Amino acid sequence: MNKFSGNIPKALGSIGSLQELYLAHNNLSGTIPLVLQNLISLNKLDISFNNLQGEVPNEGVFRNITYLAVAGNVNLCGGTSQLHLAPCSTRKNNKRMSKSLVISLATFGVIVFSLSVILLLWILCKKLKPSQKILARNSIVDDRYERIPYHALLRGTNGFSEVNLLGRGSYGAVYKCVLDNEERTLAVKVFNLGQSRYSKSFEAECEAMRRIRHRCLIKIITSCSSINQQGQEFKALVFEFMPNGNLDSWLHQPSEDPTTNNTLGLAQRLDIAVDIVDAVEYLHNYCQPLVIHCDLKPSNILLAEDMSARVGDFGISRILQENTSEAMQTSYGSTGLRGSIGYVAPEYGEGSAVSTAGDIYSLGILLLEMFTGRSPTEGTFGDSLGLHKFVEDALPDRTMEIVDPTMWLHSGPHNNTTIIRIQELLVLVLRLGISCSKQHPRDRALTSDATSEMHAIRDVYLKFVGEHGAEPEASTQEIQSSVA
Repeated sequence: MNKFSGNIPKALGSIGSLQELYLAHNNLSGTIPLVLQNLISLNKLDISFNNLQGEVPNEGVFRNITYLAVAGNVNLCGGTSQLHLAPCSTRKNNKRMSKSLVISLATFGVIVFSLSVILLLWILCKKLKPSQKILARNSIVDDRYERIPYHALLRGTNGFSEVNLLGRGSYGAVYKCVLDNEERTLAVKVFNLGQSRYSKSFEAECEAMRRIRHRCLIKIITSCSSINQQGQEFKALVFEFMPNGNLDSWLHQPSEDPTTNNTLGLAQRLDIAVDIVDAVEYLHNYCQPLVIHCDLKPSNILLAEDMSARVGDFGISRILQENTSEAMQTSYGSTGLRGSIGYVAPEYGEGSAVSTAGDIYSLGILLLEMFTGRSPTEGTFGDSLGLHKFVEDALPDRTMEIVDPTMWLHSGPHNNTTIIRIQELLVLVLRLGISCSKQHPRDRALTSDATSEMHAIRDVYLKFVGEHGAEPEASTQEIQSSVA
């Protein structure tokens, strides 16, 4: 569904480690490259609903694909018997036109038969109870996703026991899950369907997750829409498991004795910030159609085993249609607060439509929280002083006073020159957070500019410190030049 056109590139045949290839629902034409059958690692292929023509190869991955993988290409022929395609004719005689007509009529008959079956199934579904109708909607499970039934999730979480509970929110709960006969650990997000808005959250997250794919976004494994043991509607999303939890738990440790084991150093915070801005830039500038997350905050930033960050929880996200500024209605509704208190853009409280500028505001507050260790909702700010104003008033003279002191637990002794350089970098990070969290949307940094600046700051820090703690050599001017 990327609107690709033209021929399938033969160069794909040179990707020896290619395992799965999905080109369905595009405008690709021409023949299927024979080189694809030589890819010994390729085990899944979907080229359905294009304008492909000619003979389907019958070696390699083409031995095992089903009709669904080539459906919607009426001019394809040959292939294995399980594809049920018309044979390709190599004889050029007067009967060629009649054979083409037979093939066309046969294809038309198959389409009519398929539509009749679909219509019959639809009529049967209409007669089922409402809960069964709901189960047929809002799933992201297709051939590219695994199919994990409810009972497998039930067993893998030990009956959704408290022992396996990873977290709980207004939407429901997240459980640790280990499937039968598998070593990998998964995370299962079970939705609380007591209210309609939570069902809409499931719909929104399904719609968003089927469209996005980026290394800094949480990876969706599958969805499950079924009936639980009590006969009630059950909806869940299955994600990759993040062993280091979420960013909020690292920034706000309940322990009164912080150590390097439960806090983040400056280098780790910079790396996580870069991952977050990369994810946001993908959603705003490269995902098609564009996605507005609407709820960027530390608890929605998950940390992998190597402490790299993944942006998750698209339950109230909005998908922007092409050539319009209006969002699809894939969140809780067209009105109401779109986000979490402390992180939601001020204009949303006034009824403004969602926009990329709203995400940038949340990103700015998130950056300020990451490097000061202060939550935007903590009571010390009072009614007239928020996190944005608190940091803005402190820069640049009191920078080292307001930054999170636990980040220094990860670094050794520094001389005065190093401390000055690090302070300059922190000023740049905090000013970026301030620039992103301006009151008016038009005054905020653009997504691409915020991404470039965050990358530049991290790169300069790496040049300063190096892998072996080398003293910095760059000046403030060099930092600002790199950012520019």
